[in-house]
Amino acid sequence: MAGKPVLHYFNARGRMESIRWLLAAAGVEFEEKFIESPDDLDKLKNDGSLMFQQVPMVEIDGMKLVQSRAILNYIATKYNLYGKDMKERVLIDMYAEGIADLLEMIMILPLCPADQKDAKLALIKDRSTNRYLPAFEKVLKSHGQDYLVGNKLSRVDIHLTELLYYVEEVDSSLLANFPLLKALKTKISNLPNVKKFLQPGSQRKPPPDPKKIEEVRKMFKF
Repeated sequence: MAGKPVLHYFNARGRMESIRWLLAAAGVEFEEKFIESPDDLDKLKNDGSLMFQQVPMVEIDGMKLVQSRAILNYIATKYNLYGKDMKERVLIDMYAEGIADLLEMIMILPLCPADQKDAKLALIKDRSTNRYLPAFEKVLKSHGQDYLVGNKLSRVDIHLTELLYYVEEVDSSLLANFPLLKALKTKISNLPNVKKFLQPGSQRKPPPDPKKIEEVRKMFKF
């Protein structure tokens, strides 16, 4: 019997959090080995575990996978969260790329210099309400179904729900004009596996702490 997937990353959201969300939604228990010092990272590099000398890295099914999108694609395929055919998969990929665009903007916000944060925050709010959220609201409205693709839960519903939580952290009013997105967020959040992941004490990571981020950047010379 195969062991649990093992996730190698910092004790933070970063590029591993979407992987945590997807595994949790699929009902897959996983272990985490946190990188807490430069020596931890060097060990992974030196033993050949990191193909491109960077994390995240996930040990699963006898493989050591890197590159977050490849990891997400594998998990989604393995657990039947990637559509039923090529047309559904390309829609899932297309929507996931749009989600990743906005997610990236939010993810790097804590890393911005103080004198740039107001402008970056204003841009996130503008792109959220005028580009990305309207696009996904339109998709749901166009077919009137419960899920984004194929009227069945897929990885993109999980990714979008994760994103909506982050958007609300930026500004809780940003979802006010998107009733279908709010309904999707509620529906996905109430799925048993996701609901468990959202509970205190789970492996879900809290919002980033700018002070801790700065400490990590100095320690690892990022």
